[in-house]
Amino acid sequence: MSALNLDDFAPLIERPDSAARRDAEERRARLTVRPGALGRLDELGGWLAAVQQQVPVRPLAQPRVLLFAGDHGVAELGVSARPAGGTKDLVRAVLDGVSPAAVLARGAGAPVRVVDMAVDCDPAELPEEVTRHRVRRGSGRIDIEDALTPEEAEAAFRAGMTIADEEADAGTDLVVLGDLSVGGTTAASTLIAALCGTDASVVTGRGGAGIDDLAWMRKCAAIRDALRRARPVLGDQLALLATCGGADLTAMTGFLLQSAVRRTPVILDGVVSAACALVAQRVAFRAPDWWVAGQASGEPAQGKALDRIALNPLLDHGVTAGEGTGALLALPLVRAAAALSAELPVRD
Repeated sequence: MSALNLDDFAPLIERPDSAARRDAEERRARLTVRPGALGRLDELGGWLAAVQQQVPVRPLAQPRVLLFAGDHGVAELGVSARPAGGTKDLVRAVLDGVSPAAVLARGAGAPVRVVDMAVDCDPAELPEEVTRHRVRRGSGRIDIEDALTPEEAEAAFRAGMTIADEEADAGTDLVVLGDLSVGGTTAASTLIAALCGTDASVVTGRGGAGIDDLAWMRKCAAIRDALRRARPVLGDQLALLATCGGADLTAMTGFLLQSAVRRTPVILDGVVSAACALVAQRVAFRAPDWWVAGQASGEPAQGKALDRIALNPLLDHGVTAGEGTGALLALPLVRAAAALSAELPVRD
């Protein structure tokens, strides 16, 4: 297997088709609906035309919800309202169709794919198609040790790339990206603080499950300690993911970059996907043109990451459930933009 060189991504990722975007804007000016009446739906329609390289836009026929799952050793410090090692229960709820994401995906007619990268359970407890890319059982405790070995980080990154290729080859025309994790927001906030050069207290939020003040202080301290370990490797994005990310975040970063190579658009969910997007932007500056941010989660780290990569969330409903729910709530909006762009009549 050839060595993984992240510098190879930059020349492989092109911007979405600017000519198609201009054609979409010209067509929009000829619609019977007055300019500006559709608000951000017009912007989304232009983005879809650019990523599809087509005017009128094709309706979205094969969206897919993709959830990367993993436990994080830092959860042992009590930084989450959920118990350490509890990701298996989140995965099982999705597979059983009883999680918020599963309900929303079912209503949207979007199949859900769960990818176990580092869930802390016996792999026999979950279906083989879920566990086949697993790198390890739980990621390391990032305040005192690396989340992954270099070999594990490369394996996780390559797994994300493989999944991006599988989805592109299967005809997936939009990915709704989320995570299932306990402790994942702590790792994500560390990555964002490191890349934005901010202090731990600036990025520490309450997490998707909500935490009290004592847990917030523990989380802030864990991020501060992890930041000390992250700063020496800021110039090497794969090493940064190995130091303070985790197998799920590393795989998501590989997925985002390879999806941009394959011209597959992605809706980002919360702070975890935003952190991976920020790392991916450091690898290839054109990659964010292939993504939209589904919703503002209220996590301060997410706001910093999205501001840095110039993505404005489509929604802000105060939803903090995570697990892809925010991105799923934005899916009907993106579908509506595609339908309006494709079906509204133009003036003669």
